[in-house]
Amino acid sequence: MVCVWRLFCCLALLALPSAAHAADLPNAWVELAADGGLDVRAVTMPDASCPKVAADGAALAGRPRGTPDGAYPIQVCIAHAPATTRSLTVDGLAVPALPRSIKRIVVIGGTGCRLDNDRAQDCNNPEKWRFATVARLAAARHPDLVIHLGDYYYRESPCPSGQSGCAGSPHGDNWAVWQKDFFDPAAPLLAAAPWVLVRGNHEACDRGGHGWFRLLDPHPDAIDCIATTPPYTLHIDSLHLLMLDGADADDDTTDAAKLTLYRGQLQSLLGNAPAHSWLLTHRPVWALVQGADAKPGQTLNATEQAAIRDLVPPGLDMVLSSHVHGFASYDFGAGHPAQLIVGEGGDSNDAVAQPLKAGTVVDEATLRRGFGIADYGYLLLHRTGAGWSGTVYAVTDQVLAHCILHGRAVTCRAVTQ
Repeated sequence: MVCVWRLFCCLALLALPSAAHAADLPNAWVELAADGGLDVRAVTMPDASCPKVAADGAALAGRPRGTPDGAYPIQVCIAHAPATTRSLTVDGLAVPALPRSIKRIVVIGGTGCRLDNDRAQDCNNPEKWRFATVARLAAARHPDLVIHLGDYYYRESPCPSGQSGCAGSPHGDNWAVWQKDFFDPAAPLLAAAPWVLVRGNHEACDRGGHGWFRLLDPHPDAIDCIATTPPYTLHIDSLHLLMLDGADADDDTTDAAKLTLYRGQLQSLLGNAPAHSWLLTHRPVWALVQGADAKPGQTLNATEQAAIRDLVPPGLDMVLSSHVHGFASYDFGAGHPAQLIVGEGGDSNDAVAQPLKAGTVVDEATLRRGFGIADYGYLLLHRTGAGWSGTVYAVTDQVLAHCILHGRAVTCRAVTQ
């Protein structure tokens, strides 16, 4: 008997650990690989064959990624297709491919449910952990592409005794957590469009890094967790996305070895940056710390700030990041790339403790105009003739803000309800 991809498997497979029951396995998903092609990925039972994948009607060879073990009693399968593929199927069922023109992009970040030594969200309550709602509403916008700016994994510690809101939640770097933190709530958005995936600091090797490499890392055959992966560039329609793994960078200190590493990576990444490029890295390069403990003038990402100094090319329009749990835009004028932060996908939000006022100095850049808001939601970018318009949506599906992005100019304004 052949296993059907989403829910149905042979009865013999039901004896597997509960974290990997056949009915709990996610749909296939499609992500942009580091070589610019499309990875069709899937999770199967450990002794099941990889599903049959076809690209524009032609069969693709699928192969396992990694080996099932105690923490990950599942098999990840991968099949690689050209970016120009217009039709993809898994066991005869359609999965998303890239359209010829990218007109709508959903941007999210900071989506997991926080369980650590400091804070414990009510992961069992969809009114307190909002990622499932964010994913459902964002999918209904019919995006052509989804960008996740990092931090998928948050359940690092057990739910505190007596806290019913997270009672029974799994914790640790294992399949049960990745399923609850990401794959289950993200299902409608995974089915809507291919994804561009940025590694966050929560996917560092001492946190959720093993799951990141087993499941999502876009490099071929990158199974074992390493601190930093090579940078790469994605050319998607007229988009030029410069991808930098900043998971191992530091917010407050500048380690000499890390500085050398990241400077070398940025030199190779930025040296041939086309006009109107966007740099995607989890930690904002030019941003203020927010939240209750923020100090006046305190910035983030000391490592990448130092590493990128004197390397910024004229073609770099903007940096897209997460890390701060809210939405923010920084416009530094025509002589400096803008900074956009989208981190309000599910983790507990940071209050805007440092207002983004014109004239504020961020590292060596002076803010021309800024905007910040602390609420759960997502960003939808829509291509216009001269650039992009952006709409920040709340989990009520109300519009929180409108943005105009044109080159290095970013203007965001709140919408009065």
